[in-house]
Amino acid sequence: MEYQGYHFYCHNRRLFGQYWYSEKPKAAIVLVHGMGEHSGRYSGSLIPELVDAGFAVFGYDLFGHGHSEGKRGCCPNFKAVLNSIEAVCEKKKEIFPELDLFLYGHSLGGNLVLNYAMNRDINCKGLIVSSPYLELAFDPPTWKLYLGKLCHYVYPKITLPSGIDPKYISRVEEEVEKYKDDPLVHNMVSPLYTFPVMESGQWIMQNPDKLSIKTLLFHGTGDYITSHWASKAFSKQSPLIDLKLYKGGYHELHNDLQKEDLFKTVIEWLNEQLGVNQVNDISITQ
Repeated sequence: MEYQGYHFYCHNRRLFGQYWYSEKPKAAIVLVHGMGEHSGRYSGSLIPELVDAGFAVFGYDLFGHGHSEGKRGCCPNFKAVLNSIEAVCEKKKEIFPELDLFLYGHSLGGNLVLNYAMNRDINCKGLIVSSPYLELAFDPPTWKLYLGKLCHYVYPKITLPSGIDPKYISRVEEEVEKYKDDPLVHNMVSPLYTFPVMESGQWIMQNPDKLSIKTLLFHGTGDYITSHWASKAFSKQSPLIDLKLYKGGYHELHNDLQKEDLFKTVIEWLNEQLGVNQVNDISITQ
């Protein structure tokens, strides 16, 4: 597996990108990570499987995350975040201009990938959406929402703890400990991320007709962070969505007990979109 890291500028911020590939990849994937984490977390799980299956994978750290510039958990604005996806897609075009493009987003990244694809004219072969942040799986305290909305108008760059308990990312204790020990992982978030993303999730749910790209959406029914019910409701509104629910699965399905089945499902679905190795045994629910 070959690897290359690079930096790029978006809205006057220096962001960190990286890509992995093997000889003669058949398609490229732009991967967008979740809130508080970074693209490097996928280098040990998911990316190796995708590269071994013949896909080049481009990852990058969002504003205020990982090795990218900016206050932890803060971004210039929501449009800038979507523009950062576009910048990485342009990098993919520069390196592998002949390859079909797929977008893959987890959690916050799932929200961003859907919003990006539903609002912009893009040339994309398919979307893969993992445990998307369409709605939270819990109700935040009323006082916290009120304080956040106040800060959004008065001091939008303030960052507050997200309140997410790491034990809910995976049922594999080792994965939870790795997450907690990762110095690049943080739990801070600003109103500049929080409220536009919440509004984006609502907009996505209310505008399924804006989705024009074939989509694989998967979610664990044991997710305590983002709502699998929202994913199920959204999928029912579009014939373009293939939904797969993992019974009891936690938030990071690529780091959970059923990850091997997930990898197999993703790779077979990607190949199906490319017209190779047609699938016979993917169990998809609508």
